[in-house]
Amino acid sequence: MAKDERDLLTVLRNELEFLEKGGYRYTARVEWRPHFMFQDSPTCLNFDPTLEPKPCRDCVLVQLVPEDSRNKRVACRFIPLNEQGETVDSIYRYGTQEDLEATVARWLKATIRRLESERGPAQTPDSMPDTVHVKGRVTWAA
Repeated sequence: MAKDERDLLTVLRNELEFLEKGGYRYTARVEWRPHFMFQDSPTCLNFDPTLEPKPCRDCVLVQLVPEDSRNKRVACRFIPLNEQGETVDSIYRYGTQEDLEATVARWLKATIRRLESERGPAQTPDSMPDTVHVKGRVTWAA
């Protein structure tokens, strides 16, 4: 399978926007169960249930997951979110949805700032041409 070629900074910015707009709170996608951080957002490679599932190791977020957790079933749950080592997985065990969203929002903002400073102004995705991915089907009329 192909690796995820999305730009990490762009993915994180989009995730922050999704989170801040209430994407995990207001969706008719799966009303019968809690909404899972990263998995239930367009960030996830497996967001579209009509497509064949892809392994987490192919996701752009896996580079943020410690080596020893990269083969876990849902690897993005093990990204360290702060100095205390909290992860999505650990907050699921003892925190609330509000705790999780606040912690992930802080982590996203800090990580975005760090990546922007590492790249410098000339290399941010905003200064690069957009890439458009189109899903379509070609049919030929006889």
